[in-house]
Amino acid sequence: MDLPTETQTGLEAEAARRGVTVAELIAQIASAFSDQDDPLEAFIGSGSSGRGDLARRHREIRADQTAGLSARDL
Repeated sequence: MDLPTETQTGLEAEAARRGVTVAELIAQIASAFSDQDDPLEAFIGSGSSGRGDLARRHREIRADQTAGLSARDL
Protein backbone atom coordinates (compact mmCIF):
# COMPACT_ATOMS: atom_id res chain seq x y z
CA MET A 1 0.00 0.00 0.00
CA ASP A 2 1.13 3.51 -0.72
CA LEU A 3 0.35 5.40 2.48
CA PRO A 4 1.47 8.75 3.82
CA THR A 5 4.53 8.43 6.05
CA GLU A 6 2.59 9.55 9.13
CA THR A 7 -0.07 6.90 8.55
CA GLN A 8 2.51 4.17 7.92
CA THR A 9 4.36 5.12 11.10
CA GLY A 10 1.14 5.04 13.10
CA LEU A 11 0.22 1.61 11.71
CA GLU A 12 3.68 0.26 12.51
CA ALA A 13 3.49 1.57 16.07
CA GLU A 14 0.02 0.14 16.65
CA ALA A 15 1.01 -3.20 15.11
CA ALA A 16 4.04 -3.37 17.40
CA ARG A 17 1.90 -2.49 20.41
CA ARG A 18 -0.51 -5.33 19.54
CA GLY A 19 2.28 -7.74 18.67
CA VAL A 20 1.11 -8.31 15.08
CA THR A 21 2.39 -7.41 11.63
CA VAL A 22 1.13 -4.33 9.81
CA ALA A 23 -0.65 -6.64 7.34
CA GLU A 24 -2.41 -8.43 10.21
CA LEU A 25 -3.41 -5.10 11.75
CA ILE A 26 -4.86 -3.88 8.46
CA ALA A 27 -6.75 -7.17 8.11
CA GLN A 28 -8.19 -6.74 11.62
CA ILE A 29 -9.28 -3.18 10.86
CA ALA A 30 -10.84 -4.19 7.54
CA SER A 31 -12.63 -7.10 9.21
CA ALA A 32 -14.05 -4.82 11.90
CA PHE A 33 -15.52 -2.53 9.25
CA SER A 34 -16.87 -5.33 7.09
CA ASP A 35 -18.64 -6.91 10.08
CA GLN A 36 -20.67 -3.76 10.67
CA ASP A 37 -24.12 -3.26 9.28
CA ASP A 38 -24.95 -0.18 7.29
CA PRO A 39 -23.79 2.74 9.48
CA LEU A 40 -26.93 4.69 8.60
CA GLU A 41 -29.07 2.04 10.28
CA ALA A 42 -28.01 3.48 13.63
CA PHE A 43 -29.94 6.63 12.78
CA ILE A 44 -33.15 4.95 11.67
CA GLY A 45 -35.86 5.75 14.17
CA SER A 46 -33.63 8.06 16.20
CA GLY A 47 -35.84 11.06 15.61
CA SER A 48 -39.53 11.73 15.60
CA SER A 49 -41.33 14.01 13.20
CA GLY A 50 -44.54 13.75 15.16
CA ARG A 51 -46.27 12.54 12.00
CA GLY A 52 -47.45 8.97 11.88
CA ASP A 53 -48.43 9.13 8.23
CA LEU A 54 -45.09 9.91 6.57
CA ALA A 55 -44.63 6.49 5.02
CA ARG A 56 -48.03 6.54 3.31
CA ARG A 57 -48.25 10.23 2.41
CA HIS A 58 -44.62 11.31 1.93
CA ARG A 59 -45.13 12.65 -1.60
CA GLU A 60 -48.22 14.62 -0.65
CA ILE A 61 -46.59 16.01 2.49
CA ARG A 62 -43.45 17.02 0.57
CA ALA A 63 -45.57 18.74 -2.06
CA ASP A 64 -47.45 20.64 0.66
CA GLN A 65 -44.19 21.67 2.35
CA THR A 66 -42.57 22.90 -0.86
CA ALA A 67 -45.57 24.40 -2.66
CA GLY A 68 -44.55 27.53 -4.52
CA LEU A 69 -40.84 27.14 -3.78
CA SER A 70 -38.20 26.89 -6.45
CA ALA A 71 -35.21 24.58 -6.18
CA ARG A 72 -33.11 27.59 -5.17
CA ASP A 73 -35.44 28.24 -2.20
CA LEU A 74 -34.97 24.71 -0.84
